[in-house]
Amino acid sequence: MKQICVVGVGYVGLVTAACFADLGNRVVALDVDEKRIENLKKGIMPIYEPGLEELVKRNVKGGRLSFTTSYDEALKGTEFAFIAVGTPSGVDGNADLQYVEVAARSIAKAMTAPLIIINKSTVPIGTGDWVADIVRNAQPKPIDFAVVSCPEFLREGSAIADFMNPHRNVIGSLDKDAANKVAQLHLPLRAPIVITDLRTAEMIKYASNAFLATKISFINELADLCELVGADVKEVAAGMGYDARIGRHFLDAGLGWGGSCFPKDVQALAYMAKEKGLNPRILNEVMNVNYDRRKQVSKHVEAMLGGSLKGKVVGLLGLAFKENTDDMRDAPSIDIANALIAGGAQVRGYDPVARETAAPLMPAVEIFDDVYKMAEGCDALIVVTPWNEFKQLDLEKVKALLRTPVVYDGRNIYDPARMRELGFTYRAIGRGFNGSETNSQRVK
Repeated sequence: MKQICVVGVGYVGLVTAACFADLGNRVVALDVDEKRIENLKKGIMPIYEPGLEELVKRNVKGGRLSFTTSYDEALKGTEFAFIAVGTPSGVDGNADLQYVEVAARSIAKAMTAPLIIINKSTVPIGTGDWVADIVRNAQPKPIDFAVVSCPEFLREGSAIADFMNPHRNVIGSLDKDAANKVAQLHLPLRAPIVITDLRTAEMIKYASNAFLATKISFINELADLCELVGADVKEVAAGMGYDARIGRHFLDAGLGWGGSCFPKDVQALAYMAKEKGLNPRILNEVMNVNYDRRKQVSKHVEAMLGGSLKGKVVGLLGLAFKENTDDMRDAPSIDIANALIAGGAQVRGYDPVARETAAPLMPAVEIFDDVYKMAEGCDALIVVTPWNEFKQLDLEKVKALLRTPVVYDGRNIYDPARMRELGFTYRAIGRGFNGSETNSQRVK
């Protein structure tokens, strides 16, 4: 049984702590937010993630997982200290490392024995060396330590499965012995382990996220062309995906990416490139294409409603940035709602789990706890988040509840032919042909 400390109990930190505990280690999860720690001790989760509550409670009951706000308590007898705090975007797009700095200084002051400090947070290239300098300078007395980069590759909504069944674990350090010890910690996961230097490991994380974001922006740009030339982007993506060099994942046309990772990581990578005198043209366009998706929605819905949003009631199916999470960070729903409201529409919203997190961010949106009540009297519905619940809606009932049967499918979850048969004015994204006619009553 290894002794592990995880600093930060957000998405990455809490999942990391719970999963390592489930693998048989003794884990202390630390956070400076006293209320969050008190809630966790009571079994109240700070986030929604499928399976996380059960995992946390099981390991707390088993004595393998505990929570504290004290660095002294968390580091007592600890062999590994993971830093898993937030690194939000700064004003210029660079990653804000203030929480990493606080964690590093606090660890330095509290450690009493040799320690391996592991950066789990997504941090700019060179942060590992910077953390080592902070710890070295902040120690009351010299104690041996090593800094390792072990970036996370967790997707919100499937974070536990991603941790337990990773495609690979990346470990970077200038200390080979420390890197090998961290590798041993990950051996039970039975996944390929990439051992490299600190800066290469940090770059692998950014490069991976930027490439996935590029795939999404690419298929979204292609979707616009598909509509104009009469092709179906879903079939195009399926055909492309069979090529092993391309793969099917992250080729779903829609409203673009959001959340806490892609936006800030692509922006941070572009910032680093500019700082070094480079012109990150591809990264810049990846971001531009993505945010253009949101701007199109209100214009399309306005046209579907006869050219005006004034006095119209529009319902949003989904508020979270993706399904299976309550995360509203950089959620497309916020920008879409604001654009609709600016056009004179009254906006309603429904989400299976993100209602509470969405409410303070969307004060002008009436948020419902029942999807059918939300749809009643609406002039149009917009599919924003592809929750399975929306795929199983009683569409005939929905049509009867709507004032006008207009649906803008921002996630391509419905069959265009079926929607037309039911009498909807329906528009999907990039689905220009289905064998006989265009996918929607398209706006010229």
